[in-house]
Amino acid sequence: MKTKGKYALLLAASALCAVCVPALAQDAETQAELENLRLRVEALESQDPNSTPGEFRIGNTTLDLYGYVNADFFYDFDFDQGDTAFVNVVGEPSAATSGTFGATVRQSRLGLLTSTPSAIGDIGGQLELDLFAGGGAAELRLRHANIRIGEQWLIGQFWTNFQPLDTYPTSVEFNGPVGIAFARVPQVRYTNSFSSNAEFALSIEENVGGSNSDDPVLTASAEYNDGRFIARGALLYGKAEGGGVEVDQTGLTLSGSARLWEGGLFQVNYVTGEALGPWLIGLGDAVVGGEANDVDGFTVELRQQLNPK
Repeated sequence: MKTKGKYALLLAASALCAVCVPALAQDAETQAELENLRLRVEALESQDPNSTPGEFRIGNTTLDLYGYVNADFFYDFDFDQGDTAFVNVVGEPSAATSGTFGATVRQSRLGLLTSTPSAIGDIGGQLELDLFAGGGAAELRLRHANIRIGEQWLIGQFWTNFQPLDTYPTSVEFNGPVGIAFARVPQVRYTNSFSSNAEFALSIEENVGGSNSDDPVLTASAEYNDGRFIARGALLYGKAEGGGVEVDQTGLTLSGSARLWEGGLFQVNYVTGEALGPWLIGLGDAVVGGEANDVDGFTVELRQQLNPK
C-alpha cells in the first residue's frame, strides 16, 4: 500500500509539473511582452514633440509623416503687403491701400521622411511640400527633395550649405529677417566630423535664379556645437551676371550663439560678400552699374523661453 501510495504521489507530482512548466513559460513570455510594450511606451513618451517615432514600415523602410496646418489672418492699413512683410512695398504708390483684410493657409506643409538600412549605411529620403507658391495663391510648392547616404552624403534639394541653419533667427514673418542667407537649392554635399562637437561640409550647388548664371556654386562650412555654444563659418564662390557683365560671386557668413542662462538664447549672424544679394532675404541685385554689388548684413537675436510650451 505504501509503495502504491508513493507511485500515486509521484504520478500526481509529474502531472502537476507538466501543467506548471507551460504555465511558467507562458507567464515568462507574457512578462517579456509587457516589458517590451513598456519600453516602447517610454520611447514614444521621450520623443521630442516635433519628431516622429517612425512606426510606419514597408519591409525594412521606415516612413515618418510630419507637417502642420496653419492659418494666418492679417489687415494692411496703409500699404498692401499681403501675407508677407517685405518692406520694399512700403511707400510705393502702387501698393497704397485704405485698408485690406486677408487670410491664408499658405504656410501649411506636409513632409515624408524615409530610412532604409543598407551595407553602406542608412539611406534616408525626404520630400516636403507646402502651399507657399508664388503669386499669393495657396498652391503646392516643393521645399525639399533629397536622399542621404549614411551620415556623410546628401544629394538633392535642401537648405544651402552657406545658410546658418542652427543659428537662424526666429521671427513672426514667415520669410525671416532681411539680410541673412536663405535658399533651398539642388546640391551634392559631403559632411564629416573633426570631433564629437565639430564638423565640416563641402558642397556643389545650383546657383539661385537671381544670379542669372548656369555655373555651379562651391560652398564650405565648419561648425562647433556642444549644445550650449555654437560657432560657425561658411564660404561661397560662384559667378553672377547682370547687364551683360559676368562677375565673381563671393560670400562669407560668421555665426554664433550662446545659452548663458536657463531658457535664454543669444545669437548673431553676419554676412558679407560681392554679388551676393540673390542669396539673401531682401532681394538685392547681384550686379549694379556693371559691377558686383557689395553686400553686408547682420542679425542679432535675444530669445527667452517662458515655459516648455
